[in-house]
Amino acid sequence: MLEQGRKVYVAQCASCHGINREGQANWRERGADGRLPAPPHDETGHTWHHPDELLFRITKEGVAQAAGLQDYESNMPTYGATLSDADIVAVLSWIKSQWPADIQATHDGINRQARESQR
Repeated sequence: MLEQGRKVYVAQCASCHGINREGQANWRERGADGRLPAPPHDETGHTWHHPDELLFRITKEGVAQAAGLQDYESNMPTYGATLSDADIVAVLSWIKSQWPADIQATHDGINRQARESQR
């Protein structure tokens, strides 16, 4: 699964998020178009601050729909028609596997909290 995720990342994500998951320059500052650049998916970004379910939905449906922000504009395409659910899970799994152990542990806690809050 991780090798498939790496391949999907290289083919679909690296052009914006960086081959090393470093994101685009000044990713916290809106560009001239009012949109935020692609954030890093390494430990310096905010990807690991979000539970798996939200990351999956952002990838499949887009930021606006996943976060319930109807007017939010993003340069990130939706991948629901491009990638299978298994491919989305694989790429997210690969990204997470690249994080340091302490970030992975923190993210596991975020997932536990998200599951508990849905009960």
